[in-house]
Amino acid sequence: MKVDVLAIGVHPDDVELGCSGTILKAVLDGKKVAVLDLTRGELGTRGTPELRQIEAQNAAKILGLTDRTILNIGDGFFQHTNENMLEIAKYIRHYQPEVVLANAMADRHPDHGRAGKLISEACFYSGLQKIETELNGENQKAHRPKAVYHYIQDRYTDPDLVVDVTEVWGQKIESILAYSSQFFDPNSKEPETPISSKAFMDFIDGRGAQFGRLINTKFGEGYTMARPAGVNQILDVI
Repeated sequence: MKVDVLAIGVHPDDVELGCSGTILKAVLDGKKVAVLDLTRGELGTRGTPELRQIEAQNAAKILGLTDRTILNIGDGFFQHTNENMLEIAKYIRHYQPEVVLANAMADRHPDHGRAGKLISEACFYSGLQKIETELNGENQKAHRPKAVYHYIQDRYTDPDLVVDVTEVWGQKIESILAYSSQFFDPNSKEPETPISSKAFMDFIDGRGAQFGRLINTKFGEGYTMARPAGVNQILDVI
């Protein structure tokens, strides 16, 4: 299954929070986008893994995804192992993306940074022909994405790239709120968490406005990268 963009998050809802505006813009442009969630989010204080899966599929419809896969490498307890790296590489080879969007390389939640590094290395090793993998009984061909961009999550980091997501901001928020078990719901009886308050949703708006201001737009999504981004000609830069 060939897609243009593969967005990877260690928890269901990471992608919605970090890069769903970018996904929506790509889909509007006719691109195919898939999402790979590395865990079921089973350690979340609110909700259940089964409910998170339903919410993830609801969000997928809002985002117009071509496909979404949820793995089970162990929320909170996964390690940077060859086994986990190869499991991610299998899906990079399966989806054959031009670009991968990945967790931040360091963040408040320890899973985010570990996942960011693991995904980055998986993108490299998936391009080595002598590493053999198979998925659904079929041998896979090597594939390496052209670029890996790490979306900025809870902790602020100066972005290397900002995508203008002003026109799709409402849909981004809708995709986040598809996770009704996790985010602000005045009628919820679940325990409060750092992301379940209205203040957190205000923070999301504020962060988007902060990145948007950097590029003279209303809302933006920021990314870091290991190497400089290239453009075809200087007028492509806004």
